[in-house]
Amino acid sequence: MATIKIKQIKSRIGAPKDQKRTLDALGLKKINSTVEHEANSQILGMVEKVKHLVEVVK
Repeated sequence: MATIKIKQIKSRIGAPKDQKRTLDALGLKKINSTVEHEANSQILGMVEKVKHLVEVVK
C-alpha cells in the first residue's frame, strides 16, 4: 500500500480527550512533528477525526 506523511500543525491544548488520544495513537506529540503511516482505512479514519489539527504531506 501507499504511505502517507502526517504533520501536526496545531496544538492539542484545548482539544477533547479522544482527539488527544488519536494524536498519540498516530505518534504525534509536538507541533511540526511528522510521522509516516500506511494509507489504510484505520489511519485515514484517525486523520479524518483530527483533520483540523493535522495535514497530510504528499
